[in-house]
Amino acid sequence: MKRRDFLSLLGASGLLSISPTVAMAMPAATDTERYRRLLILVELKGGNDGLNTVVPFADPAYYALRPQLAIRPDALFKLDDRVGLNKAMSPLMPSWESGHLAVVQGLGYPQPNLSHFRSIEIWDTASRSNQYLDAGWISRMLANHPVPSAFTADALVVGSNDMGPLAGGARTVTLGASGDFEREARLAVLANQPGSGALAHVLKVEADVSHAAQSLGEARQLKTEFPDHEFGRTCRTACETLARSNGVAVMRLTIGSFDTHQNQAGRHTALLTQLSEGLASLKSALVELGRWDDSMILTYSEFGRRPRENQSGGTDHGTVASHFIMGGSVRGGLYGQTPPLDHLDETDNLPWQIDFRQIYATVLERWWLLPSQDLLGGKFQSLNVV
Repeated sequence: MKRRDFLSLLGASGLLSISPTVAMAMPAATDTERYRRLLILVELKGGNDGLNTVVPFADPAYYALRPQLAIRPDALFKLDDRVGLNKAMSPLMPSWESGHLAVVQGLGYPQPNLSHFRSIEIWDTASRSNQYLDAGWISRMLANHPVPSAFTADALVVGSNDMGPLAGGARTVTLGASGDFEREARLAVLANQPGSGALAHVLKVEADVSHAAQSLGEARQLKTEFPDHEFGRTCRTACETLARSNGVAVMRLTIGSFDTHQNQAGRHTALLTQLSEGLASLKSALVELGRWDDSMILTYSEFGRRPRENQSGGTDHGTVASHFIMGGSVRGGLYGQTPPLDHLDETDNLPWQIDFRQIYATVLERWWLLPSQDLLGGKFQSLNVV
């Protein structure tokens, strides 16, 4: 369902008032219609180098800071007169040219933490840097706005056993990149007693897997050609399972590691190639399934890399990075400002420009038409990308 159709449905049911703020605070016509709008999260594990992904080629400081690693202008697709996309990501250019790829620059948060484990926890829980929350931001949202029970699951996680933003309560099924869903379901042994504590949790997980397996339709062979690498297989598994399901609200995929402390040039190019090939195949499959217009693909990572290259031909943990939002209903273009490389902070890092929770507010308010302030612990301005 397209956004304009969704809004028309709300208007017909009397739920869309003159004030969009009021409308966002009110429930959608049905949960089924809300969660027909699929969110696909793609985690770039390890901290992607945003400056060599979306490259500020017009800034002399970029080449001064990276005499070995800087990407030359002739190896870029110029997005405007200041920044360009690494040519390793050429499979994404059709989405850019059709206006369905948004590039968000300068994503970060105040008082950044440069530990892998703590920073991804901050992103997963939508917490402040000095705040510790048990459940992921999506799990907290689902606790108040549940996915319809007829759906195969709340979420599908492929390529990682880590639940990330789905930790702490979401009805989630996890699969390997080439996962066998039926095999996982057969391993789940249901019990008649609810149990308690840890046992209750185990039984709930097994029940969720069994429910999901029973709701799957026949296997469907997609015409889309997926790339023959790990992330390509992750995308294939996700799309084939989606094609057989009665619905999921969220899919979470992972690719990495982007932790390029040394010998970055070749490694990073290979990773960006795999990422963009996988995302392009994901788009093709969603179009084939009739889901491109009601899908939003969002990349994220725990942090970026430092502007200055290190002595090992790599980059160390940094504060901010650029990320991508794709989908048939996405308003493409550049969001945020070109990184101010002449204004590094006292740690030789870039200041953040767009708080990552603004992206989450965009998902909640503009994609699912849900309030965001209580869940995110404050008011964060959403982006006009949908």
